[in-house]
Amino acid sequence: MPFVARIQNAALLGKVMTAEQAAELIPVGANVGMSGFTGAGYPKAVPQALAARLAALHASGQTHARIGLWTGASTAPELDGALAQAQGIEMRLPYQSDPTCRKLINAGQMLYTDMHLSHVAQAAWFGFLGKLDVAVVEVAGILPDGRLIPSTSVGNNKTWLDQADKIILEVNLHQDPALEGMHDIYYGTQLPPHRQAIPLVKTSDRIGQPHLQCDPSKVIAVVVTDHADRNAAFDPPSEVSSRIAGHIIEFLTHEVKVGRLPNELLPLQSGVGNVANAVLAGLNQGPFENLTAYTEVLQDGMLDMLRSGKLAFASATALSLSPDAAAEFKGNIDFYRQRIVLRSQEISNHPELVRRLGVIAMNAMIEAEIYGNVNSTHIMGSSIMNGIGGSGDFARNAYLSIFMTPSVAKEGRISCIVPMVSHHDHTEHDVQVIVSEQGLADLRGLAPTQRAKLIMERCAHPSFRPQLLDYMERARHSSAGLHTPHMMDEALSWHSRYLKTGQM
Repeated sequence: MPFVARIQNAALLGKVMTAEQAAELIPVGANVGMSGFTGAGYPKAVPQALAARLAALHASGQTHARIGLWTGASTAPELDGALAQAQGIEMRLPYQSDPTCRKLINAGQMLYTDMHLSHVAQAAWFGFLGKLDVAVVEVAGILPDGRLIPSTSVGNNKTWLDQADKIILEVNLHQDPALEGMHDIYYGTQLPPHRQAIPLVKTSDRIGQPHLQCDPSKVIAVVVTDHADRNAAFDPPSEVSSRIAGHIIEFLTHEVKVGRLPNELLPLQSGVGNVANAVLAGLNQGPFENLTAYTEVLQDGMLDMLRSGKLAFASATALSLSPDAAAEFKGNIDFYRQRIVLRSQEISNHPELVRRLGVIAMNAMIEAEIYGNVNSTHIMGSSIMNGIGGSGDFARNAYLSIFMTPSVAKEGRISCIVPMVSHHDHTEHDVQVIVSEQGLADLRGLAPTQRAKLIMERCAHPSFRPQLLDYMERARHSSAGLHTPHMMDEALSWHSRYLKTGQM
């Protein structure tokens, strides 16, 4: 049995069983907390076995055979996709990016609670989410005393293991046991009114333990797997994303020049995706040295920066790497273990720590309005895309809050700068900088009409700029108030026009 070295606790070794046997132990209707954060560290086998079981129950006429699914963030097709295709999810939280989940949510066939990622663990502890019945958590190994070697993400695993009545562990032999020592699991958080300050003052601080605690008596099954995380390759930086990166680097260079940032900047946070990865690639070629990161996800771009020496240290809660980057990471894990720490997401996304460290937050958006409000979650006001994720945790508390987007979408039929956003996620009060491939608008200290002029002139695509300027001018003459001039009968007409004609 090659897995014996990974399961060093004798009692838990005796609980090894198949994924199908473990799935039978999860009651229909249970709230299940599963590991996983942006395609890393999620259980691979039990969710698929559970999906097959629920699908069979549906086929037999038990149409309410579903579970509540809680995770750290998005997972992968073997988890979200499999359970969604089986119609096996009643309620999903706090974030998703799976196309089948998205389709069911927008069709009203799956409930979805979109949450700030820093709020999830405390909401579970407060009892706001209901009872957590079962935790299904991937680990790289089990120590003799029952402590767990975390996998490629931490997410909410600490809370799931503490809160769940029953625990199922997936020991993934594909995950390198040399991950041990890369994690920092903080057990010092308390409930109000007994909370105390979190003793973290720089990105490289270790304030907790390298292992997850686990009560062996709650473990009802151990499943052995050998499967890689499912992460897709990133696209090479496009001309649009490279131009966005160039504007941001030029802006940061100016901030250093005028003394608002130190030469090594402040800790970086970068959202997930191709544009964010292009910005990191630009920073890797930029003038800044000895950078640090305090973020939720470590992508290929940050791995490149660690390898080049541009980035000295990175703190995150998950490794979201392409297959090539994952192979590079595994081949040089001793190098990266000295430069990366993975924390629980209640710490990686903690608003007070973000503010204390002075994080530079860079996040993608779907659209921004001329006055600076941002929509990062909904298409045309009603259909969820993915969710707010950690962008709100960082944006409201960052030293610099930057939102970025291409100026147009759908081959130019949609403007990403609009008179009014169709859904508000980040208000003008939390948005300091908006940037597209057209340019960058620094909104700090500006009134709404000043922001509008800058956003339209610098960020809007030339094919939509005249219409935006016309809307603003007519709103100034027809609005009941001139602080934030709007024509309410036209403010969302661009979205209505797209829904009717396919063109804004």
